[in-house]
Amino acid sequence: MSHTLYEASVQRVQRCELAVPGSSPDMFEKALKSGVDFVFLDLEDAVAPDDKIQARKNVIEAINDLDWKGNGITVSVRINGLDTQFMTRDVVDLVEQAGHKLETILIPKVGVYSDVYMVEAMVNQLEMQQRLKNRIGIEALIETALGMANVEDIARQGASGRLEALHFGVADYAASNRARTTNIGGLNPDYPGDQWHAAISRMTVACRAFGLRPIDGPFGDIKDPDGYKAAARRAAALGCEGKWAIHPSQVALANEVFTPPAAEIDKAKRILAALKEAAAQGKGAAALDGRLIDAASEKMANNVVKAAEAIAAKSQ
Repeated sequence: MSHTLYEASVQRVQRCELAVPGSSPDMFEKALKSGVDFVFLDLEDAVAPDDKIQARKNVIEAINDLDWKGNGITVSVRINGLDTQFMTRDVVDLVEQAGHKLETILIPKVGVYSDVYMVEAMVNQLEMQQRLKNRIGIEALIETALGMANVEDIARQGASGRLEALHFGVADYAASNRARTTNIGGLNPDYPGDQWHAAISRMTVACRAFGLRPIDGPFGDIKDPDGYKAAARRAAALGCEGKWAIHPSQVALANEVFTPPAAEIDKAKRILAALKEAAAQGKGAAALDGRLIDAASEKMANNVVKAAEAIAAKSQ
């Protein structure tokens, strides 16, 4: 093991993140009761330009007035892009007026680390100005060719600050790469496999190397629950901790996929017990169910047990 290790600075359960347009306040109460781990109130793509200012007001009111924490939800806001006229006031108004309850800010279309640094510098100043006791985290959307080309640098430099997670934004990523598809997150019949495998894997490796959470993005067909679960399982297999929902009906699907099943938890605990017994006998490996298990098995089993414990603690 290398002497250089990046531990996760903030641990959060993030099996599913529900996207809620800031211009649709009637959806806020539904999101509150959806059973989701995370909600991001959206000021960016889901809001028309003429509705941006009112959406910001709606979001600030919702953060302040609704009991997100009491319903077990981490509340985040996706601000507008750094290339727009809305981003600065998004950050300032959110932190000044709702910073005491805001938990993370999601930055869209991050291309280089300096995009993260700009928002972080603003939040640093505003937190001091407001004398906030809570620390607002930052999450970044990797959804452009530039962002993916720089994903390792974004993760490495961001890990020493407020950056907690990277999200894969499949639709804008496809557009940025001029991929021949109009399908959001599903399989492409013209491609022999998962079209997004390499991108999600690269982002996930960058996250795991530097102590960040990797989160998969949206699946566009809300009438295809089987397709959603298949996409979620592929992301989980690559190491993602959760996936977006663009409709409340997708929340339970993500929670199911990203919650370790009871049989998997039981096997992980049996692996740990068997290796503990082997260690007491001076052995570095053991056999369980006819298969060799060793130190690597222990690390994988610990991942399962820790995830299950965190989910159980949240539900309590």
